[in-house]
Amino acid sequence: MFNTKTVSMEWGGKTLTLETGRIARQADGAVLATYGETVVLCAVTAARTVKEGQDFFPLTVHYQEKFSAAGRIPGGFFKRERGATEKETLTSRLIDRPIRPLFPSGFYNEINVIAQVLSYDGETEPDIVAMIAASAALTISGVPFMGPIGACRVGYVDGDYTLNPAQQAAADGDLDLIVAATGNAVMMVESEAKELDEDIMLGAVMFAHDEIGKVVNLIIDLAEQAAKDPWELSPVEDKSATLDELRGIIGDDLAAAYRLTDKQQRQDAVNAARTKARDHYASLNAADPAEYMGRLKLVKSLESDIVRKAILKDGKRIDGRTTTQVRPIEAIVGLLPRTHGSSLFTRGETQAICTTTLGTKESEQMIDGLEGLTYSNFMLHYNFPPYSVGEVGRFGAPSRRDIGHGKLAWRALRAVLPTKEEFPYTIRVLSDITESNGSSSMATVCGGCLSMMDAGVPIARPVSGIAMGLILEGDDFTVLSDILGDEDHLGDMDFKVAGTEKGITSLQMDIKVAGITREIMSQALSQAKEGRAHILGEMTKALGSARTELSDYAPRIETMQIDKAKIRDIIGTGGKVIREIVAETGAKVDIDDEGLIKISSSDISQIEAARKWISGIVEEAEVGKIYNGKVVNIVDFGAFVNFMGGKDGLVHVSEMKNERVEKPTDVVSEGQEVKVKVLEIDPRGKVRLSMRVVDQETGEELEDTRPPREPREPREPRGDRNDRGDRGGDRRPRRDGDRSGGGGRGGNRDRGPRQDRNDRPAGGDPEHMPAFLKNDED
Repeated sequence: MFNTKTVSMEWGGKTLTLETGRIARQADGAVLATYGETVVLCAVTAARTVKEGQDFFPLTVHYQEKFSAAGRIPGGFFKRERGATEKETLTSRLIDRPIRPLFPSGFYNEINVIAQVLSYDGETEPDIVAMIAASAALTISGVPFMGPIGACRVGYVDGDYTLNPAQQAAADGDLDLIVAATGNAVMMVESEAKELDEDIMLGAVMFAHDEIGKVVNLIIDLAEQAAKDPWELSPVEDKSATLDELRGIIGDDLAAAYRLTDKQQRQDAVNAARTKARDHYASLNAADPAEYMGRLKLVKSLESDIVRKAILKDGKRIDGRTTTQVRPIEAIVGLLPRTHGSSLFTRGETQAICTTTLGTKESEQMIDGLEGLTYSNFMLHYNFPPYSVGEVGRFGAPSRRDIGHGKLAWRALRAVLPTKEEFPYTIRVLSDITESNGSSSMATVCGGCLSMMDAGVPIARPVSGIAMGLILEGDDFTVLSDILGDEDHLGDMDFKVAGTEKGITSLQMDIKVAGITREIMSQALSQAKEGRAHILGEMTKALGSARTELSDYAPRIETMQIDKAKIRDIIGTGGKVIREIVAETGAKVDIDDEGLIKISSSDISQIEAARKWISGIVEEAEVGKIYNGKVVNIVDFGAFVNFMGGKDGLVHVSEMKNERVEKPTDVVSEGQEVKVKVLEIDPRGKVRLSMRVVDQETGEELEDTRPPREPREPREPRGDRNDRGDRGGDRRPRRDGDRSGGGGRGGNRDRGPRQDRNDRPAGGDPEHMPAFLKNDED
């Protein structure tokens, strides 16, 4: 029934299997990829026709995680998978970025790639499996895909690279790097690192490329068995003559426009050249609209040709800079008065307002995914409003691009954050891009770092970021530092590097051509290092290190460690005690399973009140020490006083004053604040207190003027019970059956001879004992 084709290999200590022909047979290409016990199904469908007027490539990639894959039911009200999570969005971008450049220019058929996680083993991350499955599905579908690509994850532990480390191993190591590549060149890099140097990062990319070659060969083996016939494409029309004609019409105008350093002036001049071309071909529009549109599309090709040749041949960039020069930088901190930390970072015509907000544990982000429920205490959110590029556009929910750029900056900054023990705050960085002409994500890294330092977050070292570009023509190439928006659009690479003076914390690379070589990557990394150092120097002029004091508007958090055995005392029955502490003091109190307590408030006095209350519960009272207390209950013989927050003791009426007190209510009333001294703590934990030996105004101990009690006369020891002498009365020997007499007992009982008590068996005579006194054996 099924024409199933399967290929497999051992890779990184697990078996990688690709299967097609059994599932989703109506898709153009469908592959079930299994690695370990993680299974991903990817299906590809493509439209056979192009919509009229279509002038772009409509590729859409959707990655979805099924909660059933991990044996879980989704949380929340609806109990089903709904909109894409942040992780699903980021993984969709991971798949899209390396495959998009591998479709031919001018191919505008709509393609849909859907990858779904069907099984998750808790160790093998499904993102790599999804990328491989998508590449294999495209390769066998017959669409004009110039792949295949492979992908892998690389870790770095104790000086060695590891292939596809488990999730926890990758988190504990110094590197989490994802690479996608063809058999010949690297297409995409995404990474997070703990300040590694350029040689280690480059070595990791090359290690990944070597391993990816094995995956590419496996996909080729599958395609040889199951690939569909390739689509027939229309031959590419030679438009060189039309391009030369267009060059003669507006070539000089475009060249002059791209020599203008101001972005708005440059855009106005480019638009004027485009209008000139439209006016020139206006008569063609009526006769052959398709030809008219085709010629106007060549304007973009002419712009790219002019800019690229100027850079490659003359070393002239659009704004007149050298290939290694960074645009002017201005950094300001403390921009906003009421935020916990803020900065304005401007590099050329790229600008970001970044703010940092500090919160308590309850502000942590809750993440519900295949791995279960997790919490994150560091968030970075990036917003790109349309006015930042002088356009009218959609303004609302974050786009996939916004989420991706924010995550890149998040990775860059996370490596230098303090631990929760060092800085027990939840941190949120918000980046609002107000101008954009170049890498706004790297401006977010720089501005976000400054805003955190302004907020007093004790980061290890400042982080800066820079975006590199590439112009590649055959074997000739030029690497550009701090690229403009036009250089990004017309160039061949977007290579972003962030890090400290010690090393790289994040690296991201996207390629628009069929990959780059080790030589190009090495030069880009070296050039980026120089640029990062320059930017760090400019940032230091604004603020060189984190402030030592938090903003007056930021919450204060203090921690205290208690014995785990005392946790129940702090929480109380049903949470009664901890709720009372929060309600009475106004501070927020969090306690974990290890006994670590976090007390937070913007008011230091509230924190101190909660701390004293908790200390009173967990600390033991000391005999002879004086405490502040409150009368909580009055009884006939004294008053119970609560002290140390969670302990009660009795002040006997005789310990209220040196003189005689008739009634406790003559001296104290409920709710009254008093000062007491601990006189005694009995073995059962009951505390005896005194007010009379403490000055109730100053709290100083007074001399005890009451004469001490005279010790009682010791009692005479009792004699031997067997030598009691005459007990009185005329006692007769007892005899059986005669109960009369009794001498001094009243009555003349005759019970016969009495047995000596010392001759009785231990425990008495079982036959004459009551039932409840008998031994169990009896």
